[in-house]
Amino acid sequence: MRTPPDPALAAAHWPQITGTPELFMQRENTVFRVQTTIGPHALRLHRSGYHSPQALQSELDLMAMLAGQGMRVPTPAPSATGALLVPLADRHASLLSWLPGTPMGRSGEPLTLTGPARAALYHTLGAQMARLHALTDRWTRPQRFTRPRWDRDGLVGDTPTWGRFWDHSATTALRDLARATLDTAPPQDIGLIHADLVNENVLIHGAQVHFIDFDDSGIGYRLFDLATTLYKATDEPDFPTLQDALLSGYATHRPLPDLTLLPLFIVLRSLTYLGWVATRRDDAALAARSDRYLALANRMIDRYLR
Repeated sequence: MRTPPDPALAAAHWPQITGTPELFMQRENTVFRVQTTIGPHALRLHRSGYHSPQALQSELDLMAMLAGQGMRVPTPAPSATGALLVPLADRHASLLSWLPGTPMGRSGEPLTLTGPARAALYHTLGAQMARLHALTDRWTRPQRFTRPRWDRDGLVGDTPTWGRFWDHSATTALRDLARATLDTAPPQDIGLIHADLVNENVLIHGAQVHFIDFDDSGIGYRLFDLATTLYKATDEPDFPTLQDALLSGYATHRPLPDLTLLPLFIVLRSLTYLGWVATRRDDAALAARSDRYLALANRMIDRYLR
């Protein structure tokens, strides 16, 4: 288990922080819950070497734009100098508003909601995802804006964003099939996406949903956003109903992308986790998931090929 970095030096850059930071989560970033003069916030100490300072600044610019347009996403808070991103000795820090709500679910666990509320939730989620896509299409990005790629090269190119999943020999053929399919498919809808709208990153607050954790947001297929959410629901007994609700919700705010390749993108989402784990072999807790991710990916491949 990694030792959490000391948040005191970071907190000193935001005079609105009061009290002592409390460790909340240690994953890609180390997140502390802090109290401020205007309510609770999340103090993030970004993983060293994962994203460049330019990419981190771009993430904060994206969230600031979405929050300014009324989307329920974390709002970056300026430091004493007005900067949203603060360099420290070995990493960077940022401060985000703390959003209320309960996660839609947890990894490896079924959804917490039951009955008609499940489909209603996915309809709302789809509508908000479409709104995010529409807002980013109209946004003039700042100069030097840079984020990860979730396009053809980012998923199945020679240096994919989350690592070479095809180093598992069982998945090599699927990578070749995906490359050929994407190379011959009609032009796809590509733009800014969240890229990680899994259960933990969707907070339920009454009838609203809040999107958090834009750490992997980037430029990619809009289908990949839809597929990421659906991949986490494939084992739900009412998956067809949830899928229909997500897509119909999306269509209320924005035309649906071509859904022909949606099953392929659900498979590709499962494969990205293999690459993700392969680049984190120094973390024993994550490396232990490799067999589980491989089993899930093989199941997705078999289902797709059938």
